[in-house]
Amino acid sequence: MGFTVQGRTVLVTGAGRGMGRLYAERAAREGAAAVVLWDVDARALEDTVAVLGPTGTAVHSYVVDVGSGGSIRAAADAVLNDVGVPDVLVNNAGIVRGKYFWEHEHDADIDLTLRINTAGPMHVARAFLPAMIARGTPGRILNVASASGTLAVPRMSVYAASKWAVIGWSDSLRLELRAARHPIAVTTLIPSYIRTGMFEGARGPLLTPLMEPGYVVGRAWEGMLAGRARVQLPWTVQLAGTLRNLLPQPAWDVVAGRVFRVYSSMDHFTGRPDGATPDPKGER
Repeated sequence: MGFTVQGRTVLVTGAGRGMGRLYAERAAREGAAAVVLWDVDARALEDTVAVLGPTGTAVHSYVVDVGSGGSIRAAADAVLNDVGVPDVLVNNAGIVRGKYFWEHEHDADIDLTLRINTAGPMHVARAFLPAMIARGTPGRILNVASASGTLAVPRMSVYAASKWAVIGWSDSLRLELRAARHPIAVTTLIPSYIRTGMFEGARGPLLTPLMEPGYVVGRAWEGMLAGRARVQLPWTVQLAGTLRNLLPQPAWDVVAGRVFRVYSSMDHFTGRPDGATPDPKGER
């Protein structure tokens, strides 16, 4: 029998809305003993708790800023004391700033994006992995990256950099755990644009329509349970990555810019009104 969340504890970051909430709902629907919700937005957390209330699953919510190592450590200690060791970690929280690189404010944009998108998943995993490893039972980690972590995208340079780093770290962690023979599988989700509002105004490249959140969560969840290394959505993400590796840079720039229209996909980006809402879906 394959890995299931039935009777296990699942922790989701960015669980206050959107895809984070969908991951939590999926865990409860599949019989998780406990679902741990992390989000920086207390009111959004309350809404998710209300949604999960009728499921019968124990729900534990914590206001956590995943851009702060101190906040993560304090919340992790509380979870370990109050709930126990999670079996599944879903690193879903993230932010995006859609602007030219020179338009970024150093602290508010660059540092914050890297702290939340890149350092955040690392600190979350580091806070729980020693206990997960010591317990010695099967576990899962789902890290949400992005197709922009495999291909350059203008007006998204800092976000793309943060997700390139996540992919490299996530895949390396997967190999480390396997080499050390720990029964914890790591899956990296690499999706193109999703209809969550976070990338409002963005236009999907050629043959790459904006995907529905429920579809992406379902595919990511299945891949995570199966212990697959990567889930890339849609199929054009893998195709683009292959072409990028095969073609000389000038040729790829023509294909990406004029044919697939990757380079213009953020030209009409507006994003959420507040511009900094934790990524509700787990990505794009």
